[in-house]
Amino acid sequence: MTPKRDLSHLTSFLYGGDYNPEQWPESVWLEDMDLMKEAHVNMVSIGIFSWAKLEPREGQFDFGWLDKLMDLLAANGIHADVATATAAPPPWLAHRYPDSLPMTKDGVTLFPGSRQQYCPHSTAYRELGARLVTTLAERYKSHPALAMWHINNEYGCHVYESFTPAATAAWRIWLTARYGSIDRLNEAWGTAFWSQRYDDWAEINPPRTAPTFINPTQQLDWRRFSSDSLLALMKMEVDILRRITPDVPVVTNFMGFFKPLDYWEWAKHEDIVSDDNYPDPMDAHAHIGTAMRYDLMRSLRYGQPWLVMEQTPSAVNWRSQNALKKPDQMRLWSYQALSRAANGIMFFQWRAAKAGAEKFHGAMVPHAGKDTRIFREIKQLGAELHTLSQTELLNTTNAASAAIVFDWDNWWVLEQDSHPSSHINAMTFAPYYAALHAQNITCDFIPSAAPLETALKYKLIVIPNLYLTRAGVAEVFEQFVAQGGTLVVGPFSGIANEDDHIWLGGTPGPFKRLLGIHIEEYEAMAQPNFVITDDEESYVCETWRDNIALRGARMVARFGQDHFADAPAITQNDVGAGRAYYVGTVLDGHGMQWLMKRVCAEAGVAAPFDVPANVEVLVRSNAAQAFTFVLNHNDGPVSVRLPAPMRDVLTSETYGGTLSLPRCGVAVLVAA
Repeated sequence: MTPKRDLSHLTSFLYGGDYNPEQWPESVWLEDMDLMKEAHVNMVSIGIFSWAKLEPREGQFDFGWLDKLMDLLAANGIHADVATATAAPPPWLAHRYPDSLPMTKDGVTLFPGSRQQYCPHSTAYRELGARLVTTLAERYKSHPALAMWHINNEYGCHVYESFTPAATAAWRIWLTARYGSIDRLNEAWGTAFWSQRYDDWAEINPPRTAPTFINPTQQLDWRRFSSDSLLALMKMEVDILRRITPDVPVVTNFMGFFKPLDYWEWAKHEDIVSDDNYPDPMDAHAHIGTAMRYDLMRSLRYGQPWLVMEQTPSAVNWRSQNALKKPDQMRLWSYQALSRAANGIMFFQWRAAKAGAEKFHGAMVPHAGKDTRIFREIKQLGAELHTLSQTELLNTTNAASAAIVFDWDNWWVLEQDSHPSSHINAMTFAPYYAALHAQNITCDFIPSAAPLETALKYKLIVIPNLYLTRAGVAEVFEQFVAQGGTLVVGPFSGIANEDDHIWLGGTPGPFKRLLGIHIEEYEAMAQPNFVITDDEESYVCETWRDNIALRGARMVARFGQDHFADAPAITQNDVGAGRAYYVGTVLDGHGMQWLMKRVCAEAGVAAPFDVPANVEVLVRSNAAQAFTFVLNHNDGPVSVRLPAPMRDVLTSETYGGTLSLPRCGVAVLVAA
């Protein structure tokens, strides 16, 4: 039987944070246990940056302190998310094996004194790291405190590529495996251009600093290789841990929309998705970006509940201005994660450090101690999560009727140099998401290569950009539309294949038939324009415009001025039982709201019920029960009209028609 390594076995929401007792005398550990129980903490991540303490000299291990800690946690009923400690090699490793250090594209070696100073292709790092992981797993495989393995930490956060000789050798091996022959590589890379043809694998180098534009497909493959290289490190640790502890889930913490790593691929190799999220309290729209990344986390394993592995209770230490979260904002943003299917809320860190580069970073127990606003809020949230654990909420998730297509290799290639506009980038999906979020439309993310059965789960799919369109992808979306789906495709899509070769015959390449249009040329706009809709509304557009010829589609908005005046800007094509839109420009916020309200109405996609602006309403449900979250992100109180009597499980209060929420207020409602 396959081991059950997700969160379905949990009987309570996970709550806690990174715990670094090695920075404190053991007398503080006992106080920590009392405070953790007071705050209903039931999980801590330990040992994340402790390699130097676990192995102070090569081959000489010291587990005495960790044995005491694990026993202490078990005695106090606190689970341990035990880290493999490979994220920060000890100084002795670099001293004895200097070729373990990473190198930049300009040939600069990155030295110890910080963290993450390793090249993923270093034999010494891999062998010594594997030995450490094996030793940890063998030692604690039967310990009652062990609940989860925390692999490395924030892979690629500081070093996501390395240009050492070992990396160069690995790059050539990767290319050989991908292409099989040097002729196939020359074809894929288009090396007939600029006399770049290769005759031997040894002639191929990483994309180091060069006189001008580097071969585009070489750049794309380097991105793929670099993501795969770090993934190989994680898989090495996963294989060790699953061999020794097959029933213990493994996790590595993600960082939202993190460009260097293809999280679609990474999520396949871990048991639980987790995210480290640090929104800026100074950003009035931070909750929208946070919602977006939380929807991504839920989507990476197709609806499976996930964890907030890191957030701060107060302020971070790494911005130029580090604002505190307002009173109750930490609670509100934590519930935002819960509303989007998180089954655990963790922090960095438990106790604020008194030394080191993160001593000004917030913590559950701040420098001022327990008699503080921060710790009182921590206790309140812990108590509420304890209450929620007695409900069915743990066993629910979100059911989305809309999805956004997002691919990492499309991101990588879209934002390369030598393109028509640097302003057409992967984040062009954010305005589409914001317009859906404003309507409280729950939204998943899916890869472009998702099978038809996945696409058919949704009524509406948005492709903000798909510059890199693989063969066969457009045909899947054509079937989705024909079977009743609504599709929206944004500009500069259907341009190139997976080798970054142009689809000839005009754009949007493989999407032409589905969209019913043909584009001979396009341009990056120097000045804003405007579009006029078929109901004579006018909205600003900018950045981009396509010269669209209708081939079966009809115009729903036209450009308002210049040499493209009255030409189609947005089109609609009916295919089978569904409808496909093409947006040949970049709309402003008002225009995007107009468009997405229109397509949502046509697709039959709607919010659970109407709420005031900047109030989120989401539903987590299973076959037995539905929980409706209402979150107030306004600076003042709001009143929400409910469609039926509902009871708040946090307060046990029943509301007949109107729910009043204070600033940063939260309600978790069930049918009364």
